[in-house]
Amino acid sequence: MALPPLLRLDGVALTFGGTPLLSGVELNVLPGDRIALVGRNGSGKSTLLKIAARQVEPDRGEVFLKPGTTLRYLAQEPDFGDFQTVGEYVADGLGPADDPYRVTFLIESLGLTETMSPANLSGGEARRAALAKTLAPEPDIILLDEPTNHLDLPTIEWLEGEIRQIKSALVVISHDRRFLQTVTKATVWLDRGGVKRIDEGFGAFEAWRDKVLEEEERDLQKLDRKIVREEHWLRYGVTARRTRNQRRLGELHAMRQQRRDTRRAVGQAVMQAGETRESGKLVIEAEGISKAYDGRTLVRDFSTRIARGDRIGLVGPNGAGKTTLLKMLIGELKPDSGKIRLGTNLDLAFLDQKRASLKDDVGVAEALTDGRGDQVMVNGEPRHVAGYLKDFLFQPEQIRTPVGQLSGGERARLLLAKTLATPANLLVLDEPTNDLDMETLDLLEELIAGYPGTVLLVSHDRDFLDRTVTGVISPQEDGVWLEYAGGYSDMLAQKRDAAANEKKPAKAASPARQNAKAPAASGPGAGGGSSASLGQALIQAEIRPRNPAEDHRRTRNGHRQGRGRDGRSQSFLEEAGALPAAGQADRRKARGAGQGRGRMAGAGNAQGRDRGMRTAAGCAPPRGRRLGDQWTGTTAAGPDQRRADRRHASPIATEKGPPLRTAPSLMSCLQRLRAFA
Repeated sequence: MALPPLLRLDGVALTFGGTPLLSGVELNVLPGDRIALVGRNGSGKSTLLKIAARQVEPDRGEVFLKPGTTLRYLAQEPDFGDFQTVGEYVADGLGPADDPYRVTFLIESLGLTETMSPANLSGGEARRAALAKTLAPEPDIILLDEPTNHLDLPTIEWLEGEIRQIKSALVVISHDRRFLQTVTKATVWLDRGGVKRIDEGFGAFEAWRDKVLEEEERDLQKLDRKIVREEHWLRYGVTARRTRNQRRLGELHAMRQQRRDTRRAVGQAVMQAGETRESGKLVIEAEGISKAYDGRTLVRDFSTRIARGDRIGLVGPNGAGKTTLLKMLIGELKPDSGKIRLGTNLDLAFLDQKRASLKDDVGVAEALTDGRGDQVMVNGEPRHVAGYLKDFLFQPEQIRTPVGQLSGGERARLLLAKTLATPANLLVLDEPTNDLDMETLDLLEELIAGYPGTVLLVSHDRDFLDRTVTGVISPQEDGVWLEYAGGYSDMLAQKRDAAANEKKPAKAASPARQNAKAPAASGPGAGGGSSASLGQALIQAEIRPRNPAEDHRRTRNGHRQGRGRDGRSQSFLEEAGALPAAGQADRRKARGAGQGRGRMAGAGNAQGRDRGMRTAAGCAPPRGRRLGDQWTGTTAAGPDQRRADRRHASPIATEKGPPLRTAPSLMSCLQRLRAFA
């Protein structure tokens, strides 16, 4: 037997201006529901939540809340009223039977203190205080409107865990795809004034939405063709005023009315960044920069090199210094120590998350042009404000609307339109995803991914980072920042690998593995390094964050000195601390270590030198017979085995198939070292 709904919206309708915002909306919230409310910016999502929370009265329809049900609503912009401290503000959300300890627990979990003044809170801190007030009473229904706005990644992950633990029903609006995929089990799509529901989480929504739109377009095309046929009959096929002809004529009028009343899906926004001259190959170079405020070091001895075409994301907790580091990199803030060098021909466009350039009492067109007429220059060509704003889904009647009356998503689109109209080859985006709908977010991702210039962005949207950036800069402890290749998920994987290698206990090597290791290279000043220390150094050097400039220098020097690939490998081992620095003669001697087997010994070719390097590292086992996944010695090898030895220069045991016929590369060696570690 189905449980009765805790909250029911029946036939809710609301009109702003001349166009119905909501028309006949039906929504049921059952105990334990986890619903994602999605839709385009301006479609009425926030208004629908306010109607459910009884903060807005609909024109018609019924809102039913089961007696005794508690409901809490998190608005996009929290109102602190006259509360003097955060503790008082959060405690105001408790009911008579609620546990006061929840206030202290949530405030501490969210990194706040009860004595903080609401007037001095940052955007992220204000959001956390509002979340604490909403979650403190553990209500039966929680309505969340963009809960991840201004939150850092650790807080978002904490919120996901907290929502999974509580038993409250949930209706949430968010632009964060990964957050919705984690916390929701059903999706309600608000589109053109009505709602459609799918009893699956947000992960299945986009494919289902595209299928629904395709079916609607196909049905509309069928209706158009039927109207054309009936109109042809009306002109040429009517023979007399018969009853069936009158019925058919009435059906034609009904189809025409249906076609006029059809509201087609809102079109896609059109985004194009303003073009300008090409910047130099070097965009930003930082050497040992540091910055501290009030005795706290936010950035310590950070160095990086950003080239043209790089897309770098800055992530980290609120207050870690992301904005400080960003402003130092673009030259707006001077570091306490170190130096910043900017490249040539740089034209910068900056999007500020605080939207300080938008004033509430100014019209949309005036905000876009800063009061300089009704035209805006885009790629050197003048465009009328109405036409340009139409690309960002603004209607012509909205160009005189005050900015204060726009929704959060419409403000975000307006600021994005203003930023992209500026000719630039360096885009600096501070939280660009806040309040944007999924469709606009997709277009922004495509624009950034195909942008010919350089992009620096700060974002807490994990999915957005994975889709756009080529490198991530993340804070560690005590003001140290490290750079990782790839997106956010790649950064987490590299951190996990590094932590696993640090915590992994040393294991006793099996006899087969001990036989597989050769003595380390020796030479003047060898310092007694062993093959085990060499292998560990290789692993540590491979997972450490790399400096692109240093990699380029090492590669260039290796080619210049005629060493080629193996020379670079030798330098790599020396810098990792696994081999002592030595002259050319010592390097040749080191390469030859462990090569005293087979016809490749001393041959001087690349594979022979490569095998010597791997043998010195202890990752190239001696030739022998294969026993399971191990290799034994060659004491009893017969003619067949000797022929196999000649076929396989350096056999390596693999999970599938026969041994490899060629010597493994250095990266394969590193992978094998992990297994032996």
